[in-house]
Amino acid sequence: MTSNTCRSAHGEFQQFLGKIMQLQQSTWPEVETYLARKTSVIVPIGSTEQHGPTGLIGTDYLNADAFAQRLGEQLDVLTTPPVAFGMAQHHLAFAGTISLRTETFISVLVDIIGSLSKHGFRRIVFINGHGGNIAPTLSAMNQFYGELSFGERTAEADVLCKLVNWWMPTRTNALIEDIFGEEEGAHATASEISVTHFLFPESIKDMPQDLEKAQPGLPTDIHNAHDYRARFSDGRIGSDVRNCSRQKGEQVFNLAAEEIGELCKTFFAS
Repeated sequence: MTSNTCRSAHGEFQQFLGKIMQLQQSTWPEVETYLARKTSVIVPIGSTEQHGPTGLIGTDYLNADAFAQRLGEQLDVLTTPPVAFGMAQHHLAFAGTISLRTETFISVLVDIIGSLSKHGFRRIVFINGHGGNIAPTLSAMNQFYGELSFGERTAEADVLCKLVNWWMPTRTNALIEDIFGEEEGAHATASEISVTHFLFPESIKDMPQDLEKAQPGLPTDIHNAHDYRARFSDGRIGSDVRNCSRQKGEQVFNLAAEEIGELCKTFFAS
């Protein structure tokens, strides 16, 4: 790639981001200045796991990070680097998946909350892109709250955390159902794959000609990675990604960003 091409691609990405509100692109004095006027922060969390034969392995954290960056700019709220690894042990029979153990993931999030709260952040939103992260994220929050309750962090007793799963807000969920219906599935879903088509069009994979709708099922029925691979051989659960598109992904992304933004504004004002 030439330097001019690199600059052009970077410029387009910056135009998408708008105002940069990223912790990793700030200095510590800038963060102190920010904390003098605001104590809110957004933490994107996801996973590095298989998403079927056409879905990006980074889908979950890439989508979560894109939502965080959009909202950081719109709400003038600082965002952190994404937590790219999550609780994905059930995907480990597929090449490329990297999983944290449940207890490791919980410990990582507790330490993130502790670090942010120590500096003065008081409202912490986790924007999540992976269903397997839901239970351990709530456990991490409760573990931190337990430390407050037992008096280990009394100076941070006013810290509140919120988990937002980007695909679950009411209007977003209804739009996904309206657009995809039974094609949505339960893993490597049509909606999340379409969102990546919108965000990363250069990474869209060719659809195999023999690709069909995936075997139906529920993630809660899966016990381990070997069970998963035996029952869902190409990694998808019930999804039909043949009709995914950038246009559909843009619809879903924009509505989800709007709805998550409303939830965040209410929480940050609490």
